[in-house]
Amino acid sequence: MNHRRFTIFCHSILTKPRKTNGPFSLFNAAYMYTSPRYTNPINKTKTFNNFQRPNTRISPDPNDPSTLMKEDGVSICSELWVESFRNPNTTFNNLTNYLRRFELWVLAYQKVCADELGSYMPKSDVQRSALDDLLALRNAVLDNRFRWGARLEFFIKSPKDKTEYESLSKRKIRAILTTTQPSPFQDRIVQEVLFMILEPVYEGRFSEKSYAFRPGRTAHTALRVIRRSFAGYLWYIKGDLSTVLDGLKVGMVVSALMRDVRDKMVIDLVKSAMTTPVITSPPVEKKRTKRKYQKKRVLAEDEPKPDPYWLESFFGFAPEEAEKVPTWGHCGILSPLLANICLDELDRWMEGKMKEFYKPSKSDVIWNSPEGEVDQGNTSWPEFVPTSGPDKTRKIDYIRFGGHFLIGVRGPRADAAILRKQLIEFCDEKYMLKLDNESLPIEHITKGIMFLDHVLCRRVVYPTLRYTATGGKIISEKGVGTLLSVTASLKQCIKQFRKLGFLKGDRDPDPQPCFRMFHATQAHTNAQMNKLLTTMVEWYRYADNRKKIVNFCSYIIRGSLAKLYAAKYKLRSRAKVYKIGDRTLRRPLKEKKGLSPEYNDLLRQGLSESIEGLHYTRMSLVPETDYSPFPVGWKPDHEKALLEYIRLDDPKTKEEIHTNLTEEGLISPQDYVSMLVWNYKRNAAINGVNSSEEDKTLLLGSSIQNDEQTLEDDEGHEEQLHASNV
Repeated sequence: MNHRRFTIFCHSILTKPRKTNGPFSLFNAAYMYTSPRYTNPINKTKTFNNFQRPNTRISPDPNDPSTLMKEDGVSICSELWVESFRNPNTTFNNLTNYLRRFELWVLAYQKVCADELGSYMPKSDVQRSALDDLLALRNAVLDNRFRWGARLEFFIKSPKDKTEYESLSKRKIRAILTTTQPSPFQDRIVQEVLFMILEPVYEGRFSEKSYAFRPGRTAHTALRVIRRSFAGYLWYIKGDLSTVLDGLKVGMVVSALMRDVRDKMVIDLVKSAMTTPVITSPPVEKKRTKRKYQKKRVLAEDEPKPDPYWLESFFGFAPEEAEKVPTWGHCGILSPLLANICLDELDRWMEGKMKEFYKPSKSDVIWNSPEGEVDQGNTSWPEFVPTSGPDKTRKIDYIRFGGHFLIGVRGPRADAAILRKQLIEFCDEKYMLKLDNESLPIEHITKGIMFLDHVLCRRVVYPTLRYTATGGKIISEKGVGTLLSVTASLKQCIKQFRKLGFLKGDRDPDPQPCFRMFHATQAHTNAQMNKLLTTMVEWYRYADNRKKIVNFCSYIIRGSLAKLYAAKYKLRSRAKVYKIGDRTLRRPLKEKKGLSPEYNDLLRQGLSESIEGLHYTRMSLVPETDYSPFPVGWKPDHEKALLEYIRLDDPKTKEEIHTNLTEEGLISPQDYVSMLVWNYKRNAAINGVNSSEEDKTLLLGSSIQNDEQTLEDDEGHEEQLHASNV
């Protein structure tokens, strides 16, 4: 029947042509006529009337993903970073505009896919169906239809999720709804979008005293700050607020968030992520059963590879302060940021106490100015504190890494006790944490302060101080003072090795065979352990005993591998292994090839593959401690770039640069005028304003008119000189 209608309609169109100037061609008309929507007799008159209407320009579809991607997502994030750092005290009332930007959702999809698939997905490789689903997810979030922790109904699924949820059995559906499941793919996309919006807002106003869960502020940065700024402090208060990382009341988090963000949609999304219950399966006691043979599992093509053994081992060396990462409800990657937002109030309170406790003394050799300068003593050797008289400057300093903080007090112990009492009251009032004197001990520097698996201690030294006196005479004097030492804790290192199963015993640690690498080749095993040793060398980069601690790690790992190879190749002892494979285990141990002269000849000729030996088997091979001075007022590289861009983008700075260039003769008045005109046109194009010559004259004012008049006078003067010469 439809074919007959199509034939009759085409015959009528061909015999009685109509004027159709526009997108309604013959084939479009035929499609509309044969469509079920238009085969109803009631709509036939309406259909033919549509053909007789004049053509109108079709506006872009707001639900088409291709029309919504106008800019790059990275450039939008950069604009938000610049705006936040330019006005760090501004309250953001309308972040929903950024939540509507589809470019941010595409960027979040790319980042989550990189974590899911193990490889970066360019924007050109994102399929159209994925863009449509991503647009549906964005609209659901904006329309308040999105629900955290969905198990069966998704707006968008992972590219590697091939499950057909409509055809699942009741048993599988019940298992999905009642057991612990990984975070849904769409939840991670929403978390990523919120993180890209909220992180620049708060990074511009966070305290410089916090060094965890922030870009560019690592544990190494905290150790360098301690070495630089904590020299001269006698009493230390070490606190643990890691219970905050386990979770706070939703009202506290929302109130801390609303200090700087007043956008209702963003606040509601974060609040619902924290209040939506997380379904977890009840703990089940594992029964001891015989270990069955497990077939080696082959990874799929799009499945990311698991972390290698050396990386898992290095993560096991994480210090206590960096071991716990907060996970609040369905917040995911937002949890560390929210924890820093809540703990930022403690940082601000401590900054006020630092100003309150500062009492300078003129008889002290450091910090004797009323402004409280940062530099103290010898700026090229900040760890050294010269000996001063009995009347010392009273001062405190503070640093926080995650849920742990360290306070240094220079002065009597009574000042530390007063500060501890006030700190207990503040934590009880703000975070509802019941702290006591035992949880906040006051320790003297001579006992050694443990922080980030490094020990802070003080040594009395008698250096020879050389300085240039008046007249250029170099004077050498014998000085006395104390030196702040930051050493790696050997006790903590042994504890971490024991936890990973590399050794046993405390006083005389005995290496244990690393059976995790039993089925790997000798070359692969040595390469894995060399990567672990390289990361250990980098971790202890700023420790005073770097050579000693790395040499101990190399001894443990080398002994563990020697026992493994002795058991694997049936060599009975470590001595036999070292005799065949050398002390670096670089010679092949299989079938005792390392002792054969034929192997040496083949290795010399390049006909045999060499095995990489273990690194740092001797203390002389370990690099020296990095004592490079930490600059005053240090900032991460990305913050430096942002502040420099804001400074150069300031109109006053531009005017100063133009003035200096004009005064030095590096730019002519004509170029200066053209530059101003070009800047005006660019700003007008960005703001969507049509620039005309009259608007240009009104905007630039008399300066451009005067410059143009000067140019005309100069041209007329040149013509007169030329005429007189003729």
